[in-house]
Amino acid sequence: MFAFILRRAGQGLLVIAVMVVLVFFGVNVVGDPVWILVSPDMTQDQIAEVARSLGLDRPIQEQFFLFVGGILQGELGRSFVHGTPAIGLILERMPATLELALVALMLAIVVGIPLGLYAGLYPDSAPARGIMAVSILGFSLPTFWVGLMLIMVFSVMLGWLPATGRGPVGHFLGIPTSLVSWQGWVHILLPAINLALLKISLVIRLARAGAREAVLQDYVKFARAKGLGRGRIVGVHILKNIMIPIVTILGLEFGSLVAFSVVTETIFSWPGMGRLLLEAIQRLDRPVIVAYVIVVVCLFVVINLMVDIIYSLLDPRVRLSEAAT
Repeated sequence: MFAFILRRAGQGLLVIAVMVVLVFFGVNVVGDPVWILVSPDMTQDQIAEVARSLGLDRPIQEQFFLFVGGILQGELGRSFVHGTPAIGLILERMPATLELALVALMLAIVVGIPLGLYAGLYPDSAPARGIMAVSILGFSLPTFWVGLMLIMVFSVMLGWLPATGRGPVGHFLGIPTSLVSWQGWVHILLPAINLALLKISLVIRLARAGAREAVLQDYVKFARAKGLGRGRIVGVHILKNIMIPIVTILGLEFGSLVAFSVVTETIFSWPGMGRLLLEAIQRLDRPVIVAYVIVVVCLFVVINLMVDIIYSLLDPRVRLSEAAT
C-alpha cells in the first residue's frame, strides 16, 4: 500500500513540475500588463521604471528561474494590481470556493444517487423516464442561463432567496465559512444548485447504469434466492458495488467544481477564487493567474491521490495489479 501511494505521489509531483513550466511561459507570452497598470500621461522613463519594479524588464528565462526560486521558498510572486503575495490572495478566497464546491458535491450525491438508483431499478416506469429527461436537460442547459433563471425566479419573482453575496462569515475549526449560520445556507443555496446541476445529471446516469448492470449479476440473484429483503439487496449488494465508479468520478468532478466555478461565482457575486481569476485576467495580473492555475493543479493531484487510495480500499484488485506491474 505504501509503495502504491509513493508511486502515485511521484507521478503527481511530475505533473505539477510540467504544469509549472507550461503555465508560466503560456501566461507570460500573452499581452503586456505594464500598459494596463500605467497612466496614459506617463513618460517612457516612468513606464520603464514600472516595468523594472515588476521585474518585467528581465529576460523571460531569468523571470522563470526567479519564479521557481520563489516556489521553493513558498512564494508564487506578488500581484501586480494588489501589491501583495499572489498565494495570499488565492488562499484568502479559497474557503469560499471550497464551501461552494462541497455543497454542490453534496447536492449531487444526495439527489443524484437515489434518483439514479430508482431509474435503474424501474427503467420502464414513467418517473424513471422523467428522471432521465431531466438529466438530459441538466447536461444541455448552459450554466450562465440556468443561474440567471434561478435569480429571476427565486430572487426577483418570489423573493425567497438572495441573488448575490456569501452571507455572514463565521469560523469552524479555525476556517472561515458561511455554513455556520442559517443566512449562510440561504445565500449558498442558489449558486450551489447552479454549480451542481451538471454533476447531478452525471451522477444520475452513472447510478442508473450501475444499477441496471448490477441487478443482472449472480450475487444479486443469489441474494434474492436466499430470501433477503429488497432493501438489503439494494442498500448492501447493489449500492456498494456501484459506488466504486461513482466515487472515482465524483473525486475528479470535485476538482472541476473548484476549477470551473468562475461562471457561477461571477453570476452570483460569490467572493471565491474563480471571481478573483476573472478579475486577474481582465487586468493581466500574471502572478495571480499563474498562482491560481498552480493551486488548482495541486488540488487536482491531491484529489486524484485520495481517489486512488479510496478506490484501492474499495477494490483491493487495484493494489494487486499495481504490485504486479
